[in-house]
Amino acid sequence: MSIIVQKFGGTSLATSEKILAAAKKAIRVKQRGHQVVMVVSAMGKNTDILVDLAREITDRPQPREMDMLLSTGEQVSVALTAMAMHSLGVKAVSLTGAQIGIKTDSSHTKARIKSISTERIQRLLNEGNIVIAAGFQGIDKDFDITTLGRGGSDTTAVALAAVLQADACEIYTDVDGIYTTDPRLLSEARRVNQISYDEMLELASLGAGVMHSRSIEFAKKYNVPIRVCSSMTDAPGSLIITSPESKQQAVCGATVTIDEARISLLGVPDVPGTSLHIFSLIAGRKITVDMIVQNVGADGRSDISFTVPKSELSAALEAVESAAKEKELGGHELTFDDNVSKVSVVGLGMAHQTGIADRTFHALSDAEINIQMITTSEIKISVLVDRADAEQALRVLHNAFELEKTPADSANLAENANIHRDRTDAAAVVARLQGIDMEELFVDDVTLDDTQARVTINGLPDAPGIAATVFDEVAAANVFVDMIVQSFDGKDGQADLTFTVPRDKLATSMEVANLLAEKMGCDSVTSSPEIAKLSVSGVGLRSHTSVAIRMFRSLSQAGINVDLINTSEVRVNIIVEGIHSQKALACLQTAFEDVLR
Repeated sequence: MSIIVQKFGGTSLATSEKILAAAKKAIRVKQRGHQVVMVVSAMGKNTDILVDLAREITDRPQPREMDMLLSTGEQVSVALTAMAMHSLGVKAVSLTGAQIGIKTDSSHTKARIKSISTERIQRLLNEGNIVIAAGFQGIDKDFDITTLGRGGSDTTAVALAAVLQADACEIYTDVDGIYTTDPRLLSEARRVNQISYDEMLELASLGAGVMHSRSIEFAKKYNVPIRVCSSMTDAPGSLIITSPESKQQAVCGATVTIDEARISLLGVPDVPGTSLHIFSLIAGRKITVDMIVQNVGADGRSDISFTVPKSELSAALEAVESAAKEKELGGHELTFDDNVSKVSVVGLGMAHQTGIADRTFHALSDAEINIQMITTSEIKISVLVDRADAEQALRVLHNAFELEKTPADSANLAENANIHRDRTDAAAVVARLQGIDMEELFVDDVTLDDTQARVTINGLPDAPGIAATVFDEVAAANVFVDMIVQSFDGKDGQADLTFTVPRDKLATSMEVANLLAEKMGCDSVTSSPEIAKLSVSGVGLRSHTSVAIRMFRSLSQAGINVDLINTSEVRVNIIVEGIHSQKALACLQTAFEDVLR
């Protein structure tokens, strides 16, 4: 008999009436012949209330005791939901994370799942029960209660769907699916029929609050179909699977992260090990680093800029200052700005359609919005702008890619798609789960592209429309651009822009760049005819902060300097000089051999 996992969030369980409604949804699925596991969150704002109570006692509660406290919210929900089932004449059993057998590491308040026992749940299901599982929690090796952090109930649900070989995981929430952007910010936002795991990973990491990125990591890693839908209606919602909604549309969504902060280290030594030292200390403080931009060195010096959540700026500055003290960075300048936002467009179609960056920059230029930093990956373009421009930037990009319109080739995709997992594939996934930590880093591949060259324009005017002007000229010269990095260089009214092109197009690209530099009064244009682009791709690259550190460490130990960095949810790209290509590839393959799948 097939298994369906259903997860109900706090807003879907906020009152006794809503708990009864959720119970009835689960009962209807059981009546259609499925076995049902319900995963529930704490009721309404219960978790927030518990956090506030803790803060009334102490400003610094111990993480272990916070887990003990917060786990009670889900325990209330499972008990009440089981009572609702019983009142409706249906067999049901409520289980805490410990009773299920969800084993985690000991990182209190942000634990990772190591393994899940399925024997008890499967026995209860076979006895005709609906199993009601507490989300967000587990136990460690010492039998201490742990919690999984933000989005933990989503993670519990998808993890259970993986180990139980469930046909699907249904996430019930207060919205009716995944939207092209936040409908609270843009009324024209459209609900998508379906979206790919990779696209959803990028959107989740960029601030789309419907799903948390760790749950999508589980889904992609273990091939779990997810349907996100409203607990208030029977609308079909949105499907998260391998394939995108449209094969023709390049961009599937736009998003904004409002409260970002930028930190720039200007004039640091351009030598192997500098990035490693800086970001190791930041990672050691569990600070989330997002955009990382390193410009091409000149005169033995380089600039490194990166963004962190505004709430973590103070801790990040302390880490950077500590890095400067521990390793002499020699005459560097530290600047920061806590009044910036990141706006991004995402889509699998970017990987094989040209002109997406150009459209992005033109839309912002037409709106007279200045771009401070740019990073690109195969399926994402992110720009950093003043916070005052953030919502307008989101709106113009959403309009530029006509995201309010349903793609012509997306009709009935979600309705017609076979969302049920292939049983052979599911069994193979479960076999793969044996003897490993479920949330360990999975690296799919370490690759080398040694067919590109680099062009850098130094000292561009830092004004609206500059990026659009540059890439208009590059496109007119019939040059395909891969990586784009615009960095903050600290000089008044100036920025540096680097992009990579096919090696046989370098001469043409340099002609264009030199003409632009002369016209705009730039400082200089530099290039490298042979560079190596090394990529590490996989699942969990963002939530495992060690990925970039591993890359920096292995290359530093080999004496190889990193020229450029690009990061995304599913891939980290770096550029080194071409003469180091094979050596660098071997270093990274060795560095990640324990997690290569």
